[in-house]
Amino acid sequence: MTLMLLDSASLWYRAYYGMPDTLLAPDGTPVNAIRGYLDMTARLVGIYKPSRLVACLDGDWRPSWRVDLFPAYKANRLEEEGEEEVEPETLTPQIPILLNILDLFGIPVVGVDDYEADDVMATYAEVEPGPIRIVTGDRDLFQMVDDKRDIKVVYLAKGISQHDLVDIKYVSDKYAIPGDRYDLFAMFRGDPSDGLPGVKGIGEKGAAVIANKFATVEDALAAAHEAHDSLPPALAKKIIAGADYLSIAPKLCGLREMLHCLKLIYPCLKHRLTYQSFIKSRINTG
Repeated sequence: MTLMLLDSASLWYRAYYGMPDTLLAPDGTPVNAIRGYLDMTARLVGIYKPSRLVACLDGDWRPSWRVDLFPAYKANRLEEEGEEEVEPETLTPQIPILLNILDLFGIPVVGVDDYEADDVMATYAEVEPGPIRIVTGDRDLFQMVDDKRDIKVVYLAKGISQHDLVDIKYVSDKYAIPGDRYDLFAMFRGDPSDGLPGVKGIGEKGAAVIANKFATVEDALAAAHEAHDSLPPALAKKIIAGADYLSIAPKLCGLREMLHCLKLIYPCLKHRLTYQSFIKSRINTG
C-alpha cells in the first residue's frame, strides 16, 4: 500500500525546462510541461507501483509565518519592487490544464493556505502508514526519511533516469552525518536557494561536526557555552554568535516543527487518499 507524494511544482518546472517548447496543442497552447509532468509521473508509478498517489501543491510558496520569523526567507527569489517570483509566460497557462487533467484521472491535488508543498508532504509522511515515497528535487525533504517506517525520498536532481532513492544510509554517506539528523545539519549549513544563511562561518564541514556530536540545536548551543571538548573553540564561537538565528531555525527549517498545526486539518485531507484510476492504468500497462 505504498503512498507516493508528488512535489508538483518541482515536477512541472523540471518538465517545462526538460521538454521542447515546440510541443503544442492543436490550438497552439504550449503543453510541454503537461506532457513532461504526466510522463514523469507515469514512469515513477511504473517503477514504484504505489496504491495511493497525491499531487501536493504550495498553498503559498513564501508563507507569511515563515517570512514573519525571517523576513529574508526566499527574498532572493522576489522580483524588483518586492513582487512575487514570476513564472515563465508559457508555463502559466499550462498549470490549470494540468490540474484539470489530474482531477479527471482521479488524482488528489492537495495544497493548504499559507503552507508549502513540503509541509503538506511532511504531514502525510508523518501521519500515513508506510511505505511512502516522496518525489521531489528539494533536499529539505531528506529530513523525513525513516527506514523503520519505510519513508524514502525519490530525489530528482539528476533527472528521472538517474534519480536517487534517499534513505538513512544515503544521507549518512553523502554528508558524513547520522542519517536522521539532516534537519539539524541543514539549520547550521543554510540553504542559499531559499535565502537561508545558516550560521555565519559554518559551512558543510562545520555543520557535519555539529550533527555528529549533538542531536538538537539546544544541545549544540549548551556545549558551545560550556566550551565542550568535542567542539573546536572557533566553531563554538560561531555557534554562540549565531544564537539569534538558531532560536528560530528549528521552526523555520524543520518540517516536523509545524506538523502539530497541519495535523489539525488532517481529517479533511485524509479522504483524498483513494486508489486512483491513473495508478491502475499505469500498473496494468507497465
